[in-house]
Amino acid sequence: MPVTLAFDVYGTLINTQGIVSKLQEIVENKADEFSRIWRDKQLEYSFRRGLMQNYENFSICTSNALDFTCSYLNVSLTNEQKSELLRSYRTLPAFDDVAKALGQLKSAGFRMYAFSNGSSDAIEELLTAAGIRDYFLGIVSVDDIRTFKPDPAVYRYFLQKSGALGHTAWLISSNPFDVIGAVSAGMKSVWVRRSKDAVFDPWGIEPTVVVESLNELNKMCKWTESS
Repeated sequence: MPVTLAFDVYGTLINTQGIVSKLQEIVENKADEFSRIWRDKQLEYSFRRGLMQNYENFSICTSNALDFTCSYLNVSLTNEQKSELLRSYRTLPAFDDVAKALGQLKSAGFRMYAFSNGSSDAIEELLTAAGIRDYFLGIVSVDDIRTFKPDPAVYRYFLQKSGALGHTAWLISSNPFDVIGAVSAGMKSVWVRRSKDAVFDPWGIEPTVVVESLNELNKMCKWTESS
């Protein structure tokens, strides 16, 4: 059975720090801190909503996190500025290594899906704007089952939608919580360590493989162990 690759989107394919240039126009020297807090709070809100079973889609988590960041940093934004930032979040850039790596993997015959906390329409727009939508057989969104990573149901849903078996399915993600969730659900995993400062959570659950760039994926020999 061919190997199936589930690519996380935000932070793995798409650079969430791409919002910094837009933030610099609005909040100037607070842009880097603003971006970091916004992203951290966005994820925290998705975790909390998943645990509480109080679901709202990822765009609501993103909007709520934006409001929190404004309050935390004592930044006053107009409704128009907030709307502009939220629109920009739907057209963030891909990392530099993405297009080449996806092209190589597609040519090698891997079955590839985008697998995200984002809603299907948001991810369609995001991947299309970044010029990488055509590399994927489809998009699998947690929005369909109204919960968030790393709920085990999310990874089971991916296997169901993609028609993959756990031992032939790999999650590719820069987010340690996502990697741990996938491994716990029986998938194999690649942690993309995009920063040398990144630390993997010391839970005793390790990624199958660690890479520093998506360009390393096409050279992996471990793929064959799954087929």
